[in-house]
Amino acid sequence: MLPAGHPAVQSPKIGVLITNLGTPDAPETGAVRRYLAQFLSDRRVVEIPPLLWQPILRGIILNVRPAKSAAAYREVWGPDGSPLASITKAQARALQARMGEQLVVDYAMRYGNPGIGEKIAWLKAHGCERILLAPLYPQYCGATTATANDAAFAELAKMRWQPAIRTLPPYYDDPAYIDALVIEVRRHLAALDFEPERLLASFHGMPQRTLDLGDPYHCHCRKTARLLAEALGRPVDVAFQSRFGRAKWLEPATDDTLEQLARDGVRRIAVVSPGFSADCLETLEEIAIRGREQFLEAGGSHFSYLPCLNDSDAGMDMLEKLVRREVSGWFAG
Repeated sequence: MLPAGHPAVQSPKIGVLITNLGTPDAPETGAVRRYLAQFLSDRRVVEIPPLLWQPILRGIILNVRPAKSAAAYREVWGPDGSPLASITKAQARALQARMGEQLVVDYAMRYGNPGIGEKIAWLKAHGCERILLAPLYPQYCGATTATANDAAFAELAKMRWQPAIRTLPPYYDDPAYIDALVIEVRRHLAALDFEPERLLASFHGMPQRTLDLGDPYHCHCRKTARLLAEALGRPVDVAFQSRFGRAKWLEPATDDTLEQLARDGVRRIAVVSPGFSADCLETLEEIAIRGREQFLEAGGSHFSYLPCLNDSDAGMDMLEKLVRREVSGWFAG
């Protein structure tokens, strides 16, 4: 029995926090400016010293880029808001339904809302003494996986009574992930009214210096594509999208690759984005809209973007399997 006046004590629970990159609160210039200011001020994302970078960011980029990005967001914004936010929320709900009452599943965004710190605090306040942090990035990168965990650890640093923490490892070569990709790629290819000559895997780009400094992201992407090609029994080309700034980025670039393939006589292509766990601006606007335009204008005749795993049955089977594995010993279900 608790002594008189003792604060209420929650029954111990296990929490799972799935995290993704983030999104503006609205497809409007002001909201996008706030989002980009947070995103591009992260030292994991832009490794230029702040004394050099912040004047460029505040004086140029945040005065030019938000309006253009807001227009792009408006092209993919849905009734439930940002596709990334609505899909990640759906993934959390589906995982909660699969895991039952013994786990508390929630979601957060590294940039924007809901924030990782506030969700860690919420889970702890609701009795979660053990929490699995699950950044939904199949391939590890310091600018994605690491910074999501950084945000969680920063919240933990404020706590007197910290929960026990585990983190979801990158799963770029996990059989459950490859199997889910194969199921969804085959399903979407079967629904097309044409047979693609080429299948292109477009991963988010990173500056070349991340590879030079030892980040494994490039190698993880290449292995994912190789395993996917082997499982499908067909070649998979690889390219990297979303170049930004003047620095050298991982190559080949997706936009250049789409144009070159069309010029080389490829007329029918399908593009998949295995580095994204949920469709977002980079897949729906940059690839499904702009990529299609580039390919067709360069001479292609048929283009299809194949959706991410999202909250598909195959995608959720994979996520459930990964989570159950990582909480084993904590959770007997």
